[in-house]
Amino acid sequence: MNNKEKAKIISRILNKTYPKIPIPLNYKNTFTLLISVLLSAQCTDVNVNNVTKDIYPKYNKPEHFVKLGRIKIERLIKRIGIFRVKAKSIYYLSKILVKKYKGKIPKTYEELEQLPGVGHKTASVVMSQGFGFPAFPVDTHIHRLAQRWGLSNGKNVVQTEKDLKNIFPKKYWNKLHLQIIWYGREYCKARDCFGITCKICKSCYPNRKKPIKTKKA
Repeated sequence: MNNKEKAKIISRILNKTYPKIPIPLNYKNTFTLLISVLLSAQCTDVNVNNVTKDIYPKYNKPEHFVKLGRIKIERLIKRIGIFRVKAKSIYYLSKILVKKYKGKIPKTYEELEQLPGVGHKTASVVMSQGFGFPAFPVDTHIHRLAQRWGLSNGKNVVQTEKDLKNIFPKKYWNKLHLQIIWYGREYCKARDCFGITCKICKSCYPNRKKPIKTKKA
């Protein structure tokens, strides 16, 4: 079975499992989407949502966070992992957005990735969920499943993203990356399945007997 054939099987199962795709992170606008994705590094989406539900009703624009200052931002997000580093990034990126972009979020990868604390994955999520631009953000779940499904060698997340973009049609990227994340959380977990028990793994590799070891992102 080649990758294109596997892609059809994977898409069919994912569309049946997730006809409607819940968004993992809660946000009010593109700016708060950017902040939530930044906060989610080394932290669960559930924890991020629990923290931001008390922040976004009052603070949801770059101007708000500039006025707050770094120390107050730290206090607001102190339940988040590496909160001091993230608070610093949020404060300085907010200053840049106000000064350089009049409080708006830039709509290019290059500009987004120049903001403090914003890497390619964060920029990809904003481009995809914030602006509807075709993107395939790769998180730990997608990186793991791409290896279990034999779609990428797991060399690194850059290679995984490239491989998946080559296999799946561009028009499905935005939907697919969310579907794969949810599937990785619920059916093909890091400490479960191991490439041999979930429906997709069994469909793509019906004769596989040994657990698959995957490389971390």
